[in-house]
Parts: sequence; structure tokens; C-alpha cells
Amino acid sequence: MKKEVKSEVEMKALGARLGALLQGGEVIELSGDVGAGKTTFVKGLAVGMAIDEDVQSPSFTVSRVYDARDGLQLAHYDFYRLQDAGIMANELDEVIRDDTIVTVVEWADIVEGVLPKKRLRIEFASPSETDRTLEFSGLETLTEQL
Repeated sequence: MKKEVKSEVEMKALGARLGALLQGGEVIELSGDVGAGKTTFVKGLAVGMAIDEDVQSPSFTVSRVYDARDGLQLAHYDFYRLQDAGIMANELDEVIRDDTIVTVVEWADIVEGVLPKKRLRIEFASPSETDRTLEFSGLETLTEQL
């Protein structure tokens, strides 16, 4: 499924719609160029999960965890700056097994072997300065509700 997004506001709104649907235990893989809107999408996802903290890119910290509604947590990983996941792959493996955590992973190539086959993949493309195209695959029962 593809979705066209025309602004940052629309990107956050789409993320919020998905965030409101999440129940815990989902793994979401985000891919696309730097500046394609991945972190903006996660900011919206956090709104939909009733997270009141300001979500920031974990590019320099590799991971961030936020408390959400209903006892859930959002774990946001960004492996862009790593050549080898090292111990972070072990941490990720533990986190994705926890049904109270929604896990979002950016630049997942180096942890591909850790990620479950059953996950939502979102590919971000930037056809123009403001327009974005998001292509969703996996977890169709969830994305059909967007």
C-alpha cells in the first residue's frame, strides 16, 4: 500500500493514526534517505501512542525509549552511524520479544537477522522538497486501517 504525504503536518498525522492502532509487540522498520521524514513520522507515531515527550532522532544515541499509553513503551533505534550492531543487536533481540514494547528501527540493514519476518516495513521516498511517498508492506491487517 502506498500513501502520498504533502507536508510535515500530514506526515505526523499519518504517524499518529498508526500509533493509535498499535497494541504492543509490533516491529516497524523504516527505510529511506536522510531527510525523508522518518523521524517526523515517529513523532506522529508517538502522539498516537499518547507519548507526551518530544521524540528526537536517536542517530547519535542509537536508541531511545518512551513511556506510552496503557503501559506500553516505544523503543526507537537508529543504526545509521554503526558499522556493526555489536551488543545493540542483543538488546534489540530482547526488546522485540516484549509484547509491551512497540519497536521502530531505522537503517536496519545491520540487524536484518534479528528482526522478525512478521513486521511492518515502511519505505520513504522524496519525490520533491515537501512531498513524500510511503510504501507499506507487512502487517496488512494493521495498515489497511490507515
